[in-house]
Amino acid sequence: MKEFEGMSNETLALLYVGGNNRAFDELLERTQSKLFAYIMFVVRNEDVANDIFQETFVKVITRLQEGRYTDSGKFTFWLTRIAHNAIMDWYRSQKSDHIVDLADSNDLSNLSGEQVQDSFRESEMVNEQVMDDLRRLMEALPASQREVVFMRFYQQLSFKEIAGLTGVSINTALGRMRYALMNLRKMAKEHQMELVLEY
Repeated sequence: MKEFEGMSNETLALLYVGGNNRAFDELLERTQSKLFAYIMFVVRNEDVANDIFQETFVKVITRLQEGRYTDSGKFTFWLTRIAHNAIMDWYRSQKSDHIVDLADSNDLSNLSGEQVQDSFRESEMVNEQVMDDLRRLMEALPASQREVVFMRFYQQLSFKEIAGLTGVSINTALGRMRYALMNLRKMAKEHQMELVLEY
């Protein structure tokens, strides 16, 4: 909508709080694709992702209407945090074992951090190939590891931001990434792929 061009998401949220429903429509239009991609990537089920996406926006609307949003310049992070909590609630309701204790999730503790290569971007083409390979391999990771890899590589968030969004310490976020990369390297080796990542 042309009337909202140049306005930040935060401004749109506050306009909606002030009674402008079209501002929320614009906000939804701007954020829905990335948010759905994030949810889908974590839960890997389109029906579940649709349910969680809808639940997330119901919570967003409710919190905005209750005045529980203040313009901090980070609407997208606030939105992602609500989605993350909705995902975790869904897993808890399923009593799923998809969220695992990282200490027990694999037997890769004998690998050192130096074994994870730290070269990522030689060229755009190499980067695209790595992301395609990574996307395929990530499907086999536990949800908590898949989520941190998605946030780091696809949303390009810092570990501080990831920790804040997922409600864990920075060390836990880093640990999840470390385990995820070790798992990814192991799977890549099994599939005779070369996967070079840095985080």
